[in-house]
Amino acid sequence: MAATAASYTPRPDEPLPHQLLSALAQHRMATTSQLHDLLRPNAARQTVSTPLNKLRQKGLVDYTVLPQSNRTRAWYLTGEGARLTRDFPALRGRPPYPINSATAASLKTPHTLTVVRAHLAFAADARRLGHEHGPWDWTPEVSHPLGEGERLVADAVMHYTVIDGQHRRKLRAFVEVDRTTMSSERLAVKLIDYARLFQYEAQPVGRRRPTSTGPAWLKWYPLFPRLLFVLTGASRPRLGNRISDLQAMVAQHPLVAALAREVQLGAAVLEDIEHLGPSGSVWAPLVGGELCPWTDL
Repeated sequence: MAATAASYTPRPDEPLPHQLLSALAQHRMATTSQLHDLLRPNAARQTVSTPLNKLRQKGLVDYTVLPQSNRTRAWYLTGEGARLTRDFPALRGRPPYPINSATAASLKTPHTLTVVRAHLAFAADARRLGHEHGPWDWTPEVSHPLGEGERLVADAVMHYTVIDGQHRRKLRAFVEVDRTTMSSERLAVKLIDYARLFQYEAQPVGRRRPTSTGPAWLKWYPLFPRLLFVLTGASRPRLGNRISDLQAMVAQHPLVAALAREVQLGAAVLEDIEHLGPSGSVWAPLVGGELCPWTDL
């Protein structure tokens, strides 16, 4: 029987095949192990691999084999899978990103899977601490206007709720994942883009005179999200130098310094947040100071 959008629309009990399709639509790509850790961390691996293979037989997902990985599969939606997920409630408003071939998938794989690694570290920490942060609380590739046709695309926007007894503390963060594939200067320049977003005010169409409507980011966030840089892909000394360059940009650039007075900024090494958890004292405040949990920046 041909698959239809209705047959794959998630029901309140959210069957696992629907969750797998939603997770791939949300994250663009993930390995079998990553999908297991994200959706069924306490179940057997076959719990995830069996429905994935059935979805592939239906032409909704496909995979590329990672090089030098003991044939690890990185899964992604086909064009048909992307079309079916477009109306899923958790994904409304998110543009589909179908991948048309294993070759195209392989070009996106390293960065996309590293962003998923960062998400899994936060998700595992939240489960351990009893906080609220699930598969749909991490949205990759979120675009924001900067004016004059320019846009800032955050690697991810994270929503996270800290639970402390009866107290709930809602936090949001922009997450930038750096695999040391660009120069340290280009990485630090991202801070300028976020400072521009913090100050950018859109002008209503048709107004002849500038009229303040408040910062454009208020359209999406009640408070400007904190900014977290997650670094990997190089030696400890080199990663330390990149963090120092981020701190220097905060100290030296007036727009970024203004951002830092209002917004929490931090950087950490991916392997540290995987080993000790994001709630460990692994984050370097970009304004300087001792390492701390990301919630204490």
